[in-house]
Order: sequence, then C-alpha cells, then structure tokens
Amino acid sequence: MAETETAPAATEAAGIDAPFAMELIKQLRAHDSFGTWDNKSNVQLLDPYILTKEKRAEIPIIGDPDPEILWRLELFYNAIGLAIERATGVMVSPMMKMSHEGFGRMVLIAGRLIAVNKQLRDVHRFGFPSIEKLAEEGQKLVDAGVAMVERFPEVARYG
Repeated sequence: MAETETAPAATEAAGIDAPFAMELIKQLRAHDSFGTWDNKSNVQLLDPYILTKEKRAEIPIIGDPDPEILWRLELFYNAIGLAIERATGVMVSPMMKMSHEGFGRMVLIAGRLIAVNKQLRDVHRFGFPSIEKLAEEGQKLVDAGVAMVERFPEVARYG
C-alpha cells in the first residue's frame, strides 16, 4: 500500500522540474505577498490545477467559473507570457475576454503581434490530469508564442 501511495508523488515530482511548471510556481509564489504559502511544497501549490478524471466527473458540465478559477487561468497564461518574454526579450501582455458562462478568449500580445490566441470553453473545468501534462501544455503554448515572435520580429518589436 505504501508503494501505491508514493507512486503518484513520484509521477508528480517528474513534471514539477519542467521549465513551465517552475515558471508557474514563480508566479504563484510572487502573488503570495503575506507568506501564506511559504510552507507549501511546489506540488501543493500546483494541486488546484490538477483535475483527475474523478475530480472532473464531480464538476457539472455546465457552470459558471468562480473568481479563483479565473485567477488560476490568468496566472497560467501570465506564466506563458513571461516565459515567452524570457526567450525572446519582447514584452508580452495577456488579455482575456470571458463571458459569465466560462466561454471566451485569451490572447498574449507582443508589440502588435498576437503571439498566442486561445479559445476558452468550460473554464469552470480548467485543469490538467497531472503536473506533467500541465507543464507539457504550457510549454507547447510557450513554444508556439516564441515561434510566432521569431517569425514576425518586426511586428513583435514594434511598440
């Protein structure tokens, strides 16, 4: 039984060192101005982003996102923007338009360039099956944003 209890922790620890996961952790720690989360591990900080099949099944299909979910979503995309900034040297600004029903769009803008454009649906169910999957999806968006800035540098650097 002890082996099955430690197996998920080992899996989580594998994804926790990914560059995007570390960027998101930096974002979370930066927003903890009172030190409330100082004693939380990195895995515990990312836990609200993890939605196992069981947790996802408990969430209704239709629902309105609460402010905490919207905040987590914004931090996720802020981390993507900062990772793009670090890789390209171009400042990236996030902009989100969301309906009260959880449908909308997130864009990350570099200069006059839309570096990342993501349609969002069912935001009240925003999450990933594991930290590894969270890091993988975040890194995909970072890579796409960096590629866009590199493809159109004159637009991204126009300010």
